Amino acid sequence: MGWVPGQYPARLYKALMHSSTVVTAWDGDRLVGLVRLIDDSELVAYMHYVLVDPIYHGRGIASTMIGIVKEKYKNYLYIEIMLGESKNASFYEWHVFQVMPDGIAMQLCNFADKR
Repeated sequence: MGWVPGQYPARLYKALMHSSTVVTAWDGDRLVGLVRLIDDSELVAYMHYVLVDPIYHGRGIASTMIGIVKEKYKNYLYIEIMLGESKNASFYEWHVFQVMPDGIAMQLCNFADKR
C-alpha cells in the first residue's frame, strides 16, 4: 500500500504492541484493515492509522472499524485523527469528524525518504 511504517516491520510491531487500541479486519488469514489509537486514558484518543487494503475498498471495512473506535471511546472528550492526505477528509466528515477550528496538522519527519 506504499505505507512507510510497513517498511520497518520490527518497529511497526513494537509500535502496535505499545498502542492503546488496535482494531483489525481480516479475510481469513489475510489482514485487510487496521486502525491504531493512542489515548491518555480519559480525555483524548488519537487515531493514527486507518488503513484498508485497496482491493477491499468500498466494502465498509473502514467504516466498521471506525464504528468500533467511536463506541470504545464514546466517553472521551475527543477522538482526533491526523489525516495522511486531505483527499480523505470527506470520508471522516461523513463519520461526523470535524475539521478543528484554526487547526493544522504538523509533522517532523525522521526517516530518510522524506516524501
